[in-house]
Amino acid sequence: MIAECKICPHHCRLNEGQIGFCRARINREGHIICENYGKLTAIALDPIEKKPLYRFHPRSTILSVGSYGCNLSCAFCQNSDISTADGRSISTHHISCEELVAKALELKDRGNIGIAYTYNEPLISYEFVRDCAELARKRGLKNVAVTNGYICEEPLIRLLPLIDAMNIDLKGFTEGFYRKLHGDLETVKQTIRLAAGVCHVEVTTLIIPGENDSEKEIDNLSAWLSGINPEIPLHITRFFPRWKMQDRAATEIKTVYRLASVARRNLKYVYEGNC
Repeated sequence: MIAECKICPHHCRLNEGQIGFCRARINREGHIICENYGKLTAIALDPIEKKPLYRFHPRSTILSVGSYGCNLSCAFCQNSDISTADGRSISTHHISCEELVAKALELKDRGNIGIAYTYNEPLISYEFVRDCAELARKRGLKNVAVTNGYICEEPLIRLLPLIDAMNIDLKGFTEGFYRKLHGDLETVKQTIRLAAGVCHVEVTTLIIPGENDSEKEIDNLSAWLSGINPEIPLHITRFFPRWKMQDRAATEIKTVYRLASVARRNLKYVYEGNC
């Protein structure tokens, strides 16, 4: 029986046993389920600033977990070893929601405020994030999602009441650029709009030479964010050669600082990253 996944705009229509574009969701007996439920590829206690979240409980730490897979296809991916993997190509460690929350609680004496769903694209593991977030919220922990924002509106609205903060990648500000990633700009913009009305939101834009590094694009991007809230923090970060763009030079530091100055025309909080 063919089933349609309704988590992201790809709306993958999958035959029995078939895995979707994201490599993490599968048709089992006519139902789309999260195949990577509880399967971790990474777990670490990170500074909250590493997410990056600079204006949400600064100087705290957060237990950060990731799995595998992603629903975009970025040639410049900075974490391709897990984002392009599937359940057969990478080793994982299984953890239950109860075990993860217990681990987070154990780390409170080290400044831990909760759980961050991060490293790969967490929202393709929608059910796991939802279930963990519900339990974490009941135990007084914060929930943070570090996401590309490529999610359908209905599941996002169901999840947002459980999320305390998001860092959302706004990878560029043209539809043409997003088409290269097999995504669309309007979906990500809607995610930012909806999330900013419910939880703390910070936005990250990775600057790739020759792709999204014009002053006009950053001015348009930051002006649009300002229209939602001029106090949304924007992180302008530096690209390093990775994945399918290893022939491209790293972003010059002076470019990051120049574009951050452009963004400050519109936004109160702009930060330069990886400089």
